[in-house]
Amino acid sequence: MKGLRWYLIWSAILMVGYLVAQYYKPKPTDWTATYLKEDKIPFGTYILYEELGEIFPNAKITPSRLPVYNNLNDKEFVNTNYLFIAGRVSMDKYDYQELVKYMEKGNNVFIAAYELSEFLTDTLNLTMNSVYDYANKNGTPINFVDPALKGERDYIFNKGLGDQYFSKVDTIRASALGRNADGEVNFVKYTYGKGGLYILPSPQLLSNYNILNPSGAIYISKVLSFLPDAKQIIWDENNTKGTIDDASVLRVLFKNDNLRWAYYLAISGLLIFVLFEMKRRQRIIPVVEPLKNTSVEFVKVVGKVYYQQRDNRDIAQKKITYFLEYVRSNYRLKTTLLDEEFISDLVLKSGINEDIVRKLIEMINRLKGAVVINDDALIQLHKLIERFYKQAR
Repeated sequence: MKGLRWYLIWSAILMVGYLVAQYYKPKPTDWTATYLKEDKIPFGTYILYEELGEIFPNAKITPSRLPVYNNLNDKEFVNTNYLFIAGRVSMDKYDYQELVKYMEKGNNVFIAAYELSEFLTDTLNLTMNSVYDYANKNGTPINFVDPALKGERDYIFNKGLGDQYFSKVDTIRASALGRNADGEVNFVKYTYGKGGLYILPSPQLLSNYNILNPSGAIYISKVLSFLPDAKQIIWDENNTKGTIDDASVLRVLFKNDNLRWAYYLAISGLLIFVLFEMKRRQRIIPVVEPLKNTSVEFVKVVGKVYYQQRDNRDIAQKKITYFLEYVRSNYRLKTTLLDEEFISDLVLKSGINEDIVRKLIEMINRLKGAVVINDDALIQLHKLIERFYKQAR
């Protein structure tokens, strides 16, 4: 007993020590590219969002989780910039039409994304590509086209941050603002009326990781310098967080690794508990055969008995008895004497043709006193009674 107690004590100490070590151990760097303004991880945009007030001192920063169409339709925007920073930017025909109206009024749009929706790339006649080389850890040199902004040295970013470029550009509509060392365009502008659309295929260049790099901060400031000073900056979150309807408790759980695994363990434990409880408490439900309807079999048996005995007189008497009981119950007529008065009363109350009623009553009077009844007479009686039942009211 003493050994067991020491065993439990040491087990508890080791368990507590393990939990403390897990709690205080350094967390690994999260390299997930979220581009969320709240994220301070390397590929979040917390620093850029906080510095927008310095870059555009006169502008009001407005985050928006609405799609482009909902955000711009039937609204008048003047002197604003619309920023999209995401891994993929999705737009359909209606979003694009509202965006064009928005830019033609003198507003500007800046998109930094690895991938654009198919409609957008087809409309802009634009194709994205990458020259990332795993052997070249320094990345591809990039720079601006404008001599006023072009650096004396090319900008080189590790982890392939600046290796994206446009393998196809509509040179008639688009102006090249930046190129890499191979001469490929990596920053373009489309002019719409008084405004413009700026597209950068490398969103990670605007991330926390790159801003903390001095050359990265300089490059980003020059990229955003193409946008004029504005009264309002619309920060798109629809392409990073989704619409407002997507916000839920589960979304928060799945975003955090520890909470996500705790959720999975809780659901798994609940399922296991339910399965074991079902196995332990639920008894096998026996299969109870429903009662069979034996009325048809009974009728067949009775019919066979009568057929084998061939007692036509007994069958005829029973059919006559049942018929007269039907007449007494339904028409309130006495059946002791089946005469002309009875026939007239039955025709009046039943509404059946007098000829049919007369034939039936005459057949009944004839068979009531008969000693032997053949098959034809029995069949004729049956047909007359059935005909009466069908036409009776």
